[in-house]
Amino acid sequence: MDVLKPLATVVPYVLLGALAAVTVVAGADAVNLALCALAALWILMVYTLHPAWRDRPRVMGVFLAGLLLITLALVLRDPWYALFTPACYFYAFRIIGWPAELYFIAGTGVIAGIAQGSGLDARTASGLTGYAVTVLANAVPLCGLAWLVRINERHQREREAALGEARAANERLAAALAENADLQEQLLAQARTAGVLDERQRMAREIHDTVAQGLIGIVTQLQAAAQAPGDDWRRHHDSATELARESLTEARRSVHALRPRELETGHLAEALAEVATRWSDRHGVTAGFTTTGTPRPLPPETEAVLLRTAQEALSNAARHASATRVGITLSYLDNDVALDIRDDGRGFDPAAPPPTTPTGGFGLLAMRQRVEALAGTLAIESEPGTGTGISARVPTPA
Repeated sequence: MDVLKPLATVVPYVLLGALAAVTVVAGADAVNLALCALAALWILMVYTLHPAWRDRPRVMGVFLAGLLLITLALVLRDPWYALFTPACYFYAFRIIGWPAELYFIAGTGVIAGIAQGSGLDARTASGLTGYAVTVLANAVPLCGLAWLVRINERHQREREAALGEARAANERLAAALAENADLQEQLLAQARTAGVLDERQRMAREIHDTVAQGLIGIVTQLQAAAQAPGDDWRRHHDSATELARESLTEARRSVHALRPRELETGHLAEALAEVATRWSDRHGVTAGFTTTGTPRPLPPETEAVLLRTAQEALSNAARHASATRVGITLSYLDNDVALDIRDDGRGFDPAAPPPTTPTGGFGLLAMRQRVEALAGTLAIESEPGTGTGISARVPTPA
């Protein structure tokens, strides 16, 4: 209650000075003047000159008890000295904490009641009752006021604590929002980077599956045409021309992320059969195609991945395996679709480093990336001299 600080430090001296002056004017009672001087000296020595003592409840309790005794002595000598009791109220409200202040407030009220009831005859029942009512009328309201002030202070502290918690929560929320904004920026940057990398990988796979394979096939047919006897070069020349057209068409489709041409007019089984037939005619190697299970519609991306896997496996068989027979099996399982391509060629060691060819062994990596992107698995079984088996398995709804 800092608003009472000037009252507790200045008003008591003013009241004591006024009371002493009136005492002198009225006849200069030496005892009353001495009591006024004692009260002023008590306030000066214990309260005014020692500010640090004000934070010591026991010292302030002794101070207020002494001041009340001096005030009681003055009131008993002359009731009009009750004009000093407001100073006692100021000290009780200012320097004594709860609940001790109630005792001193009640004591001050009793002193004020004694002064106000001095004209009553305490020897009669009515006078004693009036005396008691006067004392209670002074003590009870002031104690009630102290109780209300205490409740208000407690509510104020609770409000300040709640506001502090709200400010802290708002600060934490602001920090969390800022952190979320930073994380969102990072996620967007990562998403953009991942999108760029995914598109690069897609284009790399498409270029390998279309342009690179087509160019290799063209080179192979042209080399065969140069070594062919008689008019056999025309067949290889026609094959190279057809491959060039197909490669150009597939390159354009890859740029626009369109489905392979073989899947535009039929389902996966029909597209695989067409690919196997054309590959067999072009390379003079028997390529059989078989379907097991109950055919069902598949997601477009699943069909495209399995078709590209078959094309890459056939391309590898033509370039590296020297196979005389290739078998392709498409199996519709309960929750998966499986594609198996096996040849009887020379085989290789899957754990060996990729060969240093123009494609750098990227074909097998591209196949694995495509299949695993659909949560599928790719298995390669091969040994030198025993042929090669490639099995791709992709989960699909029943």
